[in-house]
Amino acid sequence: MNATGTIDRPHTHEPLKQAPMTLPMIEPSGSVIADFTTTGANTSRQNRTREMQLIPEALARAHMHERMRESDAERRAVRLIAARRMQRRAERMSLRARRALAMAVMQ
Repeated sequence: MNATGTIDRPHTHEPLKQAPMTLPMIEPSGSVIADFTTTGANTSRQNRTREMQLIPEALARAHMHERMRESDAERRAVRLIAARRMQRRAERMSLRARRALAMAVMQ
């Protein structure tokens, strides 16, 4: 068998002893489309321009969503602060009532 090797497993690894690569002079059949039309390119270009026109709208929608999320978080934080304030006030009132009861019992 007189096999000279393949691309993956060449017969020799020395570049000078390998056979030179040859390029085909003619194009293989079926590699080029004979009647190339630009209708696909035009429709994709139109879709792209439409998408480009809709980008600011999508960006504004994303900004608005982010602002709504921030305002909801801020509203929850304000409600939590108010609830803690009311809890501290109720604890102070409870201590006052307990002291007043203790003073009433002592007399």
